[in-house]
Amino acid sequence: MTAADLYAVLELRHLVFVVEQVCPYPELDGRDLLPDTVHLWWQPDSTPLSYLRVLGAPDSERRVGRVCTAATARGTGLGSKLMAAAIDLIGPDESVLDAQLPAQALYARFGYLPEGEPFDEDGILHIRMRRPGQSRTATSV
Repeated sequence: MTAADLYAVLELRHLVFVVEQVCPYPELDGRDLLPDTVHLWWQPDSTPLSYLRVLGAPDSERRVGRVCTAATARGTGLGSKLMAAAIDLIGPDESVLDAQLPAQALYARFGYLPEGEPFDEDGILHIRMRRPGQSRTATSV
Protein backbone atom coordinates (compact mmCIF):
# COMPACT_ATOMS: atom_id res chain seq x y z
CA MET A 1 0.00 0.00 0.00
CA THR A 2 1.49 3.29 -1.04
CA ALA A 3 1.17 6.52 0.91
CA ALA A 4 -1.29 7.75 -1.74
CA ASP A 5 -3.38 4.56 -1.37
CA LEU A 6 -3.41 4.93 2.41
CA TYR A 7 -4.44 8.57 2.16
CA ALA A 8 -7.27 7.72 -0.27
CA VAL A 9 -8.75 4.94 1.88
CA LEU A 10 -8.44 7.03 5.04
CA GLU A 11 -10.25 9.84 3.24
CA LEU A 12 -13.07 7.44 2.24
CA ARG A 13 -13.34 6.12 5.81
CA HIS A 14 -13.37 9.67 7.18
CA LEU A 15 -16.07 10.79 4.74
CA VAL A 16 -18.33 7.82 5.55
CA PHE A 17 -17.83 7.38 9.29
CA VAL A 18 -16.99 10.87 10.55
CA VAL A 19 -18.61 13.30 8.09
CA GLU A 20 -21.64 11.40 6.70
CA GLN A 21 -22.55 9.62 9.94
CA VAL A 22 -21.70 12.70 12.00
CA CYS A 23 -19.61 10.60 14.32
CA PRO A 24 -16.41 12.21 15.57
CA TYR A 25 -14.33 9.31 16.85
CA PRO A 26 -10.64 8.35 16.76
CA GLU A 27 -10.54 6.98 13.20
CA LEU A 28 -6.76 6.63 13.32
CA ASP A 29 -6.35 3.87 15.90
CA GLY A 30 -2.87 2.63 14.97
CA ARG A 31 -4.16 -0.75 13.78
CA ASP A 32 -3.75 0.11 10.08
CA LEU A 33 0.01 -0.13 10.50
CA LEU A 34 0.15 -3.49 12.28
CA PRO A 35 2.04 -6.12 10.29
CA ASP A 36 -0.90 -8.55 10.27
CA THR A 37 -3.50 -5.99 9.10
CA VAL A 38 -4.71 -6.57 5.54
CA HIS A 39 -6.42 -3.75 3.65
CA LEU A 40 -8.90 -4.57 0.89
CA TRP A 41 -10.44 -1.91 -1.32
CA TRP A 42 -12.07 -1.36 -4.70
CA GLN A 43 -10.61 1.47 -6.74
CA PRO A 44 -11.52 1.38 -10.44
CA ASP A 45 -10.17 4.90 -11.02
CA SER A 46 -8.34 7.40 -8.87
CA THR A 47 -10.74 7.22 -5.92
CA PRO A 48 -11.51 4.16 -3.76
CA LEU A 49 -15.21 3.33 -3.70
CA SER A 50 -15.27 0.59 -1.06
CA TYR A 51 -12.92 -0.55 1.69
CA LEU A 52 -12.48 -2.90 4.64
CA ARG A 53 -9.64 -4.18 6.77
CA VAL A 54 -8.94 -7.55 8.34
CA LEU A 55 -7.04 -7.58 11.63
CA GLY A 56 -5.24 -10.47 13.27
CA ALA A 57 -2.80 -13.14 12.31
CA PRO A 58 -3.80 -16.30 10.44
CA ASP A 59 -4.79 -19.23 12.68
CA SER A 60 -6.30 -16.84 15.23
CA GLU A 61 -9.58 -15.02 15.68
CA ARG A 62 -9.66 -12.38 12.96
CA ARG A 63 -11.55 -9.07 13.02
CA VAL A 64 -13.22 -7.42 10.04
CA GLY A 65 -13.66 -3.69 10.41
CA ARG A 66 -14.00 -0.27 8.86
CA VAL A 67 -16.29 -1.69 6.15
CA CYS A 68 -17.50 1.23 4.07
CA THR A 69 -18.68 2.18 0.58
CA ALA A 70 -18.85 5.66 -0.88
CA ALA A 71 -22.40 7.05 -1.03
CA THR A 72 -22.20 7.19 -4.84
CA ALA A 73 -21.44 3.45 -5.06
CA ARG A 74 -23.90 2.00 -2.55
CA GLY A 75 -26.27 -0.65 -3.86
CA THR A 76 -23.75 -1.86 -6.45
CA GLY A 77 -22.61 -4.93 -4.51
CA LEU A 78 -19.12 -3.65 -3.72
CA GLY A 79 -19.51 -4.30 0.00
CA SER A 80 -20.48 -7.90 -0.72
CA LYS A 81 -17.54 -8.35 -3.09
CA LEU A 82 -15.11 -7.10 -0.49
CA MET A 83 -16.69 -9.26 2.21
CA ALA A 84 -16.34 -12.30 -0.08
CA ALA A 85 -12.66 -11.42 -0.55
CA ALA A 86 -12.25 -11.03 3.22
CA ILE A 87 -13.81 -14.46 3.83
CA ASP A 88 -11.43 -15.96 1.27
CA LEU A 89 -8.52 -14.31 3.10
CA ILE A 90 -9.73 -15.40 6.55
CA GLY A 91 -10.33 -18.97 5.39
CA PRO A 92 -11.34 -21.36 8.17
CA ASP A 93 -10.32 -19.01 11.00
CA GLU A 94 -12.94 -17.66 13.37
CA SER A 95 -13.72 -13.98 12.82
CA VAL A 96 -15.70 -11.27 14.51
CA LEU A 97 -17.03 -7.84 13.61
CA ASP A 98 -19.15 -5.12 15.13
CA ALA A 99 -21.98 -4.47 12.67
CA GLN A 100 -24.08 -1.37 12.51
CA LEU A 101 -27.61 -2.71 12.96
CA PRO A 102 -28.81 -1.82 9.42
CA ALA A 103 -25.90 -3.83 7.95
CA GLN A 104 -26.52 -6.97 10.01
CA ALA A 105 -28.17 -8.84 7.11
CA LEU A 106 -25.14 -8.25 4.87
CA TYR A 107 -22.83 -9.99 7.34
CA ALA A 108 -25.33 -12.78 8.04
CA ARG A 109 -25.03 -13.76 4.35
CA PHE A 110 -21.37 -14.56 5.05
CA GLY A 111 -22.06 -16.76 8.07
CA TYR A 112 -21.83 -14.14 10.83
CA LEU A 113 -24.20 -14.73 13.72
CA PRO A 114 -25.31 -12.07 16.23
CA GLU A 115 -23.72 -12.37 19.64
CA GLY A 116 -25.12 -10.58 22.66
CA GLU A 117 -27.26 -7.48 22.69
CA PRO A 118 -26.99 -4.35 20.54
CA PHE A 119 -24.71 -1.68 21.98
CA ASP A 120 -24.09 1.98 21.35
CA GLU A 121 -20.74 2.83 19.83
CA ASP A 122 -20.18 6.52 19.27
CA GLY A 123 -23.93 7.17 19.03
CA ILE A 124 -24.64 4.36 16.52
CA LEU A 125 -26.24 1.03 17.45
CA HIS A 126 -24.01 -1.97 16.70
CA ILE A 127 -24.14 -5.68 17.37
CA ARG A 128 -21.19 -8.04 17.71
CA MET A 129 -21.30 -10.80 15.11
CA ARG A 130 -19.13 -13.89 14.96
CA ARG A 131 -18.33 -16.30 12.16
CA PRO A 132 -17.36 -19.58 13.81
CA GLY A 133 -14.13 -21.20 12.77
CA GLN A 134 -14.47 -23.87 10.15
CA SER A 135 -12.95 -27.26 10.86
CA ARG A 136 -9.79 -28.01 8.97
CA THR A 137 -9.86 -31.36 7.32
CA ALA A 138 -6.74 -33.43 7.49
CA THR A 139 -5.70 -35.28 4.40
CA SER A 140 -3.94 -38.57 4.53
CA VAL A 141 -1.27 -39.57 2.10
